[in-house]
Amino acid sequence: MKVVVVHATGGTDVLSHEDAEPPEPGDGEVLIRVRAASVNPVDWKVRSGLVDRPLPVVLGDDVSGTVELSRAQGFSAGDDVLGWTLSGGYAELATARAGEIAHKPDGVRFDHAAVIPMSGLTAWQALFDHGRLERGGTVLIAGAAGGIGHIAIQLARFAGAHVIGTGSSRNRDFVLGLGADEYVDYTREDVAAAARRADVLLDLVGGDTTRSLLQAVRPGAVLAGIAYPPPADWPATEQAARDAGARAEYVMTRARPDQLTRLAELVAAGDMRIELAAVLPLTAARQAHELSESGHTRGKIVLTP
Repeated sequence: MKVVVVHATGGTDVLSHEDAEPPEPGDGEVLIRVRAASVNPVDWKVRSGLVDRPLPVVLGDDVSGTVELSRAQGFSAGDDVLGWTLSGGYAELATARAGEIAHKPDGVRFDHAAVIPMSGLTAWQALFDHGRLERGGTVLIAGAAGGIGHIAIQLARFAGAHVIGTGSSRNRDFVLGLGADEYVDYTREDVAAAARRADVLLDLVGGDTTRSLLQAVRPGAVLAGIAYPPPADWPATEQAARDAGARAEYVMTRARPDQLTRLAELVAAGDMRIELAAVLPLTAARQAHELSESGHTRGKIVLTP
């Protein structure tokens, strides 16, 4: 099979398109014929050495595809699935644990389904598991046009929350079109003023944005941080939030098949839209990383074998 593998950390030139032996699924696992693989920021952070993983490594944490071989209950050869991989998604074949995948509804495209595991679960868990967002509450989403942000807008609106999105002027119409009630152009407007009205502050940017949101956090609010790896000063962020009578929670996304299934159902029903910035062949992994590293893509980047 064809894979994209990293033997040594560095720039995009270390992404090597090679032949490899297919992975072998163990007990409770399946072998998936990959139809689409999502590109996440953690991929280029591993490639560049910002996140440690044993090398060589096949990148790609989440995929959609068709089961070729099952050694797990609940899944059979021919089933279309989406979820997290064990062996890496930048490949024609990948293994996955049964507890980290879900069946793909017929009405969901493979390239859309590949986006749901990492971005969809992160948005869901940040808003509801960490943020405890409820109907009638207000959420501010910093970085609202990105892969996680554009899903979070729709989930929050579907839950009956008031949504404030932030970003540059070019994404205003896009974010409002997804259902956000308000938009704050961070290059021209005061994000902190809007943040003071929020019950949940979903920080998808990190760095200076985290610090500015923390200064605006109000008593009882939740600051949910996503940027990976966790910043070294995160404990100080948590303490500052406590001092303000609020809390800061770092979101480590977990595999939840029940949430995967619900997210896929929302897409199948037309209640949630998946925005794709680019769909590229596996051979264009370098271009995909360059786009992802730019930090200015709208929606998600997907690779197809």
